Amino acid sequence: MNIPDSQYLTGLMLFGVAWVFMRADAESGTSRALALALAMGGFAVFLNQYALSLWSSGPLPWWAGFLVLPEVVGFCAIFEWVQRVRRTIPAGTLKTRFGDRALRVAQILAVIYGINSFRFPELRLRDFYNGLDTAAIWSQQVVHLFWAPLSLAMLLWMLSIVLCLNRDPEPAERVRLSGFLVAIPTIASGLVLPPSLAPVTTVLGIVLLLGGAMRHAQMKGQQGQFMQRFLSPQVASMVHRDGLRAAMREQRCELSIISVDVRGFTAFAGAHDSAEVIALLREYYDAVGVAVTEFGGTIKDYAGDGVLILLGAPLPVSNHQGRALELAQRIMTLAGPVVQQHAGSGEGVGVGIGVASGVVTVGIIGSAGRLEYAAVGQAVNLASRLCENARSGEILLAAETFHPLQATALGDACRTQAPRVLKGFVDPVENYALDNAVAT
Repeated sequence: MNIPDSQYLTGLMLFGVAWVFMRADAESGTSRALALALAMGGFAVFLNQYALSLWSSGPLPWWAGFLVLPEVVGFCAIFEWVQRVRRTIPAGTLKTRFGDRALRVAQILAVIYGINSFRFPELRLRDFYNGLDTAAIWSQQVVHLFWAPLSLAMLLWMLSIVLCLNRDPEPAERVRLSGFLVAIPTIASGLVLPPSLAPVTTVLGIVLLLGGAMRHAQMKGQQGQFMQRFLSPQVASMVHRDGLRAAMREQRCELSIISVDVRGFTAFAGAHDSAEVIALLREYYDAVGVAVTEFGGTIKDYAGDGVLILLGAPLPVSNHQGRALELAQRIMTLAGPVVQQHAGSGEGVGVGIGVASGVVTVGIIGSAGRLEYAAVGQAVNLASRLCENARSGEILLAAETFHPLQATALGDACRTQAPRVLKGFVDPVENYALDNAVAT
């Protein structure tokens, strides 16, 4: 098989880029579709050159038409890649049916191109493949059989990407889509350009594709840092699968909030070296983080010695009131001894927790450089105020958290407290304390 060195290198590059995408993110359906498209593109480069060598030595064998199969699979896979990306981007009020159907039509047109190539392999090799420098490429037969279906398929694919960009995807996805919108047609142009130019455009397309992919990976890495800091592994997995905006778009949901902080921390910080204070906070945050991960909670934020935790967003949690109390107990079990170990039993330093439940609005706010998962609602304020009033080693809970648990073992372990006057609340607030968490 006599393959020019430039074509040989082009095919190897496509295989290499496909391998990179698979190694980087093999669990993602979008990455698998993209890797398949690139691998089939590399395979098609070799088979097209092989078909040319067969044709140059005599009539093509009956099976030569099958050599176009990787090319068709590659086109269908790149169209499928966009389809899968589209599913990760929220549409809001926009209608997405046209863009989705356009991609399916593009795949059908790619198959039609393949069928025509199978039926007329010599015509394709002689007048279409690498034939842009000849007049025969514009013949009516070549246009109908090859140009029309393939060009229309690519136009529909590009239109679908433009519609996708109109849906305001997250910045990382916008970068990748924009890069590929230019890169893939540049690579595909190698089918019709003369042999002296085809490798150049293919390599240029690969460079553009890699540039978009690398920038996408960099921005996804920044999102990953955000997810690791605030989100449970289950939520991080959902974000990876569905996209950050799709998984964490603004929504109203019923959930429980756990507010935790260190009683007596200000006095402790003033009386101890800063290194001791940092050591306490580091181990305290680690202990709280372990408990939150066990229960699938979401850390909304850290504020000094305080931690605000959501249970029920972005992923819904059944019986979130009971799970919230169990999480509060677990935090007290893990974080309480850590704080006391650093502070000593005589300094009045310990952990206090407030728990409240209710309907809250949650969602991502901020810019591409800094993201924060925000939660707004009366239940958030109530959990914080109860936490402020909790003694060292005490878990206070709101009525909305207690009432669904009255007939359970957790409900039996709670005792009624006198209504409390809390900042920001007009009337005294009904509240309860978890008996087995009361300070010693």
